[in-house]
Amino acid sequence: MLRMYENQHRRVDIEMIEGNPAEHVAAIRQFKLDVAFVRGSRAWPDCETVYLWSERAFAVLPDDHPLAKLEEIQWQDLTEQAFIVSDSAPGQEIYDYLVLRMADLGQHPDIRVQYVGRDNLLPLVALRRGLTVVSEAMTVARFPSLCYRPIAGEILRFNAVWSPKNDNPAFRRFLSLARSIVRAQDSVELASKAAIFHEDETKHLLAGFERRTVPCHRL
Repeated sequence: MLRMYENQHRRVDIEMIEGNPAEHVAAIRQFKLDVAFVRGSRAWPDCETVYLWSERAFAVLPDDHPLAKLEEIQWQDLTEQAFIVSDSAPGQEIYDYLVLRMADLGQHPDIRVQYVGRDNLLPLVALRRGLTVVSEAMTVARFPSLCYRPIAGEILRFNAVWSPKNDNPAFRRFLSLARSIVRAQDSVELASKAAIFHEDETKHLLAGFERRTVPCHRL
């Protein structure tokens, strides 16, 4: 979608921003961000949302872990496992997600916060510090002694969130394109990122995709 937009609007510069959904939505309300792509179907006050795409959820584990022998993992398989998450985005979101899923099984997960970025978190899984969970888009990242296994029936929905008061022309064209793509297909494969669009010398469009969002500025 971003590539298509950039091909159609070459004078627009897109800036990507990472962060937590709540931070992105706060920035949207202040017109510091144009759009956020966030997981879930939560309604955000003073904002509009539209469903864009879905991805499967994957468990990340050492390649010699007993569960690595399975083609697909059930949540029940994970109840006795320790998990690790990053202290930076999207660590808190993954933490809350694990607590919610395990609560459905009457369990409280053992989750350990690691003070490293997302890229350094996965090698810690290979070192048996704990398992973690990622969306399907993140499984393209390959690390030695690490494997991904889909969690049965677990689908993550991603929505675009924006302010209805945002009249940034560059953003409005992006939103129109996103809606047209959604109408043309059941799901859209997008990376969850944040972005900012700059057009000419007078317009800015900031777009954010979750684990990221989009803000809007004008010079």
